[in-house]
Amino acid sequence: GLPVHLDGARIFNAATALHESVAELTRPFDSVMFCLSKGLGAPVGSLIVGSREFIERARALRKMLGGGMRQAGVLAAAGLIALEKMPWRLHEDHANARLLADGLAEMPGIEIDPEDVPTNILIFDISGTGMTTAEVSQRLEERGVLAIGINPRQMRMVTHYDVTREDCLEALKVMADIVRQ
Repeated sequence: GLPVHLDGARIFNAATALHESVAELTRPFDSVMFCLSKGLGAPVGSLIVGSREFIERARALRKMLGGGMRQAGVLAAAGLIALEKMPWRLHEDHANARLLADGLAEMPGIEIDPEDVPTNILIFDISGTGMTTAEVSQRLEERGVLAIGINPRQMRMVTHYDVTREDCLEALKVMADIVRQ
């Protein structure tokens, strides 16, 4: 049949949220790509996994397109650490996102259902605040908190290895101040 590829950029977050192994989630696919920086904390890099024939073809295409790197050992070492150590701490990112969602849900003008935040990404509606996402994003950034508007009503925040519980509590204080203004 037709080969099926999975863009598994955040597969480790999905596996953590679903209490399932990455191997089990990716079993139905012929090939998988996953990111070493999204969630796993490596500075750069992705891996592609598939049959020997598929990988040989991917390598040939990468070489034809000029995608090779030299002296990539330091980056490879960071990737190995990301694969070996970081999946076991992803639940912390998910807990921090849930902390943010719980706090945001209590704020006037903001709508979010914390039950809809199973991983490290949260999307919330700010239309009840009377501000635009651009205004809120700018005010947050001025106070050291990053969030992006994904449309005129909704904003997105992502927790990761460099975001602590204390950072999330501070972000909630900042957002509460902005909403009260």
